[in-house]
Amino acid sequence: MKTYELVDRIIGNFGFSPTPDQHNALTVFARFLADRRREAVMILRGSAGTGKTSLAAAIVYTLHTLGQHLVLMAPTGRAAKVFSLSSGMPAATIHRTIYREKKFTGVEGSFDLNFNFHKNTLFVVDEASMIGNGSAGESGFGSGSVLYDLMCYVYNGNNCRLMLIGDKAQLPPVGEEEAPALSAEELEGYGLIVYQCDLDEVLRQGEGSGILYNATRIRKMITHSEMTQLPKIRFRGFSDITVMPGNELIESLASSYSNIGTDDTIVITRSNKRANTYNQGIRNTILDREEALCPGDMLMIVKNKYITNDDPDDSQDNNPKRNPGNNAKETFIANGDRCIVRRVHHFVDLYGFHFADATLAFPDFDNLELDTTVILDTLMSEAPALTRDQNEKLFNAVLEDYQDIPTKPERMKALRKDKYFNAVQVKFAYAVTCHKAQGGQWRHVYLDQGYMTDDMLTPDYIHWLYTAFTRARDKLFLVNWPKTQIEV
Repeated sequence: MKTYELVDRIIGNFGFSPTPDQHNALTVFARFLADRRREAVMILRGSAGTGKTSLAAAIVYTLHTLGQHLVLMAPTGRAAKVFSLSSGMPAATIHRTIYREKKFTGVEGSFDLNFNFHKNTLFVVDEASMIGNGSAGESGFGSGSVLYDLMCYVYNGNNCRLMLIGDKAQLPPVGEEEAPALSAEELEGYGLIVYQCDLDEVLRQGEGSGILYNATRIRKMITHSEMTQLPKIRFRGFSDITVMPGNELIESLASSYSNIGTDDTIVITRSNKRANTYNQGIRNTILDREEALCPGDMLMIVKNKYITNDDPDDSQDNNPKRNPGNNAKETFIANGDRCIVRRVHHFVDLYGFHFADATLAFPDFDNLELDTTVILDTLMSEAPALTRDQNEKLFNAVLEDYQDIPTKPERMKALRKDKYFNAVQVKFAYAVTCHKAQGGQWRHVYLDQGYMTDDMLTPDYIHWLYTAFTRARDKLFLVNWPKTQIEV
């Protein structure tokens, strides 16, 4: 098919008359697809309101109808769900797609790169600004660089290639100054031939949105180096963005939970400490949760884990503390995945830690339900997950129970099946940091930026604010927003 014919096909499925930016993007994409060199890669960059999501959906739909093999991915479960809903095709997380568990050595698992069995396939990755290049490291996963591993996985396939979609104004990965997966120079360093384009024009459909209007102004502070003072937010004339005084917060959150549900309501903060304060207050004051963990609680996974889901008919266990089962099915859950507690079966204190057996449902994965054990010590910790010292303490304490097993490989095998050592590490997810919220969208977002002064204005803050604003779909509540940051 000729380049112009593919462009016309996509435009026919787009539903709008494309802007010059969008038409150029489609032309670049058609040239990329027609390039027979195996090293070709495509970057589609676009900020909020430029139609990037709709254009990507039209591209995916058109290629699917033409018989092109496609694999859709995103960095998080929430982002994969959003991509799937917009494109009409299933999407999975990058980690679930490209990694497999290699071995178990004790405190940390190890994950190798999967083999790419696909042929003649286009891999499309949304929210690519979140893909890191390894400066902060991903312990136990492949090379430690998700971007490098993604390149290796895709281009080791038979005539496979990659398209990366993202917003370079969002927060870059931890430890990075910019998003490496959206940088042509970075990808050229991998020996790839880069096709790239940018969508910058905000569409008329978004002109009535205060969220989009203000996000666009904040983004321009990044692109035009206008960071001389804290951004002033315009509220006048918009119904989807409002100041939320602290004395009205509890009532407003309760209304959001009642009207649209806890899964579509989120509080975004600047720190884990502040998120913990919110989570505790929400559970105690609004939800009347008295136990450490209750049915209906919204949780976030804070450490990658393979969960072994036992066969309920196989309940024999030589150790009364454990029941790993013999007919287990493993499911990978990733750091950042959200889940809802369906049932709490019982609590137990062992090895100096607190645990609960619970049934968890994952709304971003078709409400998949898993019966598993969670560790409660991470719920309100200011650390991202169990510390290294805590991990080693748990490892050594549980290992003591298996000293009767004569060989180390067999002890490690038993430890790997131990439900307490393998307890899922979780935090409450009513309030999260912006990095944890990135990639997802919620109908109602409550944003607490905390105390800010002009001398705290940095590029990181502007990226943070833009990313936080663009998490909101319907309504953005700015909690205790200072008058000095309100446009009169």
